[in-house]
Amino acid sequence: MFEWILYLIAGAVAGISAGLLGIGGGFIIVPVLLFMLPQSGVPAEMVMHVAVGTSLATICITSISSLTAHHRRGSVAWHWVRQLTPGIVVGAALAGVIADQLPSRVLAILFGLGGIAMSIQIWRDKQSAKGHGQPSKWQTSLVATGFGCLSGLVGIGGGSLVVPYLNYLGEKITHCVGTAAACGLPIALAGALSYMVVGWNENLPQWSLGYIYVPAFSGIIVASSLTAPLGARLAHYLPAKQLKRVFAVFLAVVGARIIYQSI
Repeated sequence: MFEWILYLIAGAVAGISAGLLGIGGGFIIVPVLLFMLPQSGVPAEMVMHVAVGTSLATICITSISSLTAHHRRGSVAWHWVRQLTPGIVVGAALAGVIADQLPSRVLAILFGLGGIAMSIQIWRDKQSAKGHGQPSKWQTSLVATGFGCLSGLVGIGGGSLVVPYLNYLGEKITHCVGTAAACGLPIALAGALSYMVVGWNENLPQWSLGYIYVPAFSGIIVASSLTAPLGARLAHYLPAKQLKRVFAVFLAVVGARIIYQSI
């Protein structure tokens, strides 16, 4: 019961932050799981793999509601989704295979570096003033594959990569955010399935589907689904810019701590 309560709390925090700040929950969920999964019987050498795989599985669910909301507002540039999705799927699927070959501490260091990079992006909060030309199809495929692979290695939906890329190419920021939300679904699906398959025969606790721990997934999904609308409402009353900067500092500290503990 205590385990379930902690997973519900993690999901609630992730849901509120997503609704309030427009930031995916992966950078919150993974650190929480790193602390909690060993207490659930996950071996130390697989904790990071299960944390990332489970985070991607939760994004499969949460990204659907986010995608739907942005589509209703007409803020999804579907031509970009169609161009990015093939590469994203390949990259995210490849991430599970790569992660399975990496020691947990290396995967943790990659996550820590990703958290620090994300914190810098949130702190700067800059938008491109004009476009920088349209890439060729092979360039788009290559970039999308890289985005999918990086997102799959750290357990996030890819918004922190897709948004600045599309903004750099001249898309309006609202379309960047909506399109990134749509791209989060194929990233999470391909990544979660990959982590499920490559980790299927590992010595993991009961209720594990490969590198996905179902009790953690269930608790996080239930709570985050309920609290995300609350976060969205709070965004109208609280200073979002200042809160984003607080979250940026939090991410940098968490990222640095994870790297320090893994070296």
